[in-house]
Amino acid sequence: MDNQKPTKFRWMILAVICFMYLITYMDRTNISVVAPSIMKEYGFNKITMGVIFSAFTWAYALGQVPGGLIGDRFGPHKVLTAIVTYWSFMTMITANAIGYTSFLVIRFLFGIGEAGAFPTATRAMQLWFPKSERGFVQGLTHSFSRFGAAIVPPITVAVMVAFGWRSVFYIFGLAGVVWAFIFFVVYKNIPEDHKWVNKAELAHIRGLDAAGNINQPINIKKKPTIPWKNLLSTPNMWFIMMAYFCYNYCLYFYLTWLPSYLTAYRGFSLVKMGIYASLPLFAGVIGDTVGGLVTDKILAKTGNMKFARKVVAIPAMLLSAAFLYPAATTTNPFTAVYCLAASMFFLECVIGPAWAVPMDVGGEYSGTVSGMMNMAGNTGGALSPIVFGILVEGGSWTAPFYVEAGLLCFGAFVWAFLLNPEKSVITKGLNVNEHRIAG
Repeated sequence: MDNQKPTKFRWMILAVICFMYLITYMDRTNISVVAPSIMKEYGFNKITMGVIFSAFTWAYALGQVPGGLIGDRFGPHKVLTAIVTYWSFMTMITANAIGYTSFLVIRFLFGIGEAGAFPTATRAMQLWFPKSERGFVQGLTHSFSRFGAAIVPPITVAVMVAFGWRSVFYIFGLAGVVWAFIFFVVYKNIPEDHKWVNKAELAHIRGLDAAGNINQPINIKKKPTIPWKNLLSTPNMWFIMMAYFCYNYCLYFYLTWLPSYLTAYRGFSLVKMGIYASLPLFAGVIGDTVGGLVTDKILAKTGNMKFARKVVAIPAMLLSAAFLYPAATTTNPFTAVYCLAASMFFLECVIGPAWAVPMDVGGEYSGTVSGMMNMAGNTGGALSPIVFGILVEGGSWTAPFYVEAGLLCFGAFVWAFLLNPEKSVITKGLNVNEHRIAG
C-alpha cells in the first residue's frame, strides 16, 4: 500500500451526488417560474400561491428526521434510489393538478419524497469522505443545487414557450428517473465494498490508526438505535437548528418569489425575468463552493474546527443581511438584482460550514442530525413564502427584506455565541476531538 497510487473514485461518487442535488432544486423551483401562468389560469392570488409554495416546504420539513433516520438505518444506496424515483413521478403528476386542493396535495406529497434526499446524501458523503474534505463536498453539492435553481428560469421559459407550462414537469421528472438508475448502478454504501477503490484511497478516507492500519468503518448493516434523549436535550443541537432556520428562511425568497418579484414589482418581461432571476442563483453557486473551500482550508491550516466553521459563517450572514437593504430600497431594478446577487453569494457561503457540522458532531447518526437541522431550516422555508405573500398583499414589497435581514443578524449571533461546531450532539459533554465517533 505504501507505493500504491490512490484511486480517486470517491470523486466519481461525489459527481453523481452533485447531479442529484441539481435535480432536487430543478424540480422544487420550476413551479416558481411557472407560477404566473398557474395564477392566471386558475385565478390564484399571491397568498394562495404562497400557500401552494409552502405545501412542499412543510412536507419537506416534516419528512427530514424520518428521512435521515431511514437513510441511517437502511443505507444511502436503497434509500436514495427509491426516494428520487418517487419524487420524480410526483414532479410529473404536478402537471395534472386540476385546482387549488390538488396542487396542495401533490406539492405536499412531492415534499415528503424529497425530504430524505439531503440527510441521506450527507450520510453517503460522510461514509465516503474524510473530515478534511467535508466542507468542500458539502459546498460543492449545494452549489449544484443552486446551479439547478439558476438554470431553471431560462430552461423553464423556453419549454413553456415551446410546449406549455405542463411540459416543464414531465421533462424535469424524467431527469430524476434517469439519475436513480445511474446511482443504483454506480454507488455502494461504503468504499470498502467497491471494486474501483484501492487500499491507498481507502486509507485516505478512513485514516490510519497508531499501528499504521486502516481504521475500520462502522458496520453499515447494523441498524443504529438513535439516542433521541441526548439529541433532544443537547443545547448544541437546538442552536444548530436555530442557525439553519435563519439561513433557510432567507433562501426561500430566491426559490419561490424571486421570479414574481422581478415581473410584478421590478417590471421585467417574462424573457428578461428568465435571465435576471438566474443571476442571484449563479452567485449562490459560487458562494457554496467558496464557503466550503475556505472552511476546509482554514481547518487544514489551524486544526481548529470551531474557528474554521465560525469564521466563514458569521461574516457571511452579516454581509448577506447588509446587501438586502439596498436591494429593497433602490429604484433601479438592475441594481436591485445585483444587490440580491451579492446577498445570495454571502448567504450561500454559509452552506459549507453549516452542513459540515452535522457530519462532524453526528457521527454514525449524521443523517438524523442533518435531518433535524434541515427540518428546522425548512420550517423557516415554509413560513418564508407565506409571510412574503402576506406582506406584499398588504402593500409592501420592501418589508419582507427587512424581516430577512433581521433573521440573518440573529443567525450570526447564534453562530458567534451559542453554536459549537466541535461539541458532539450524541455523547453529552464531549468534544468531537475527545472521542472517536464513526467517520
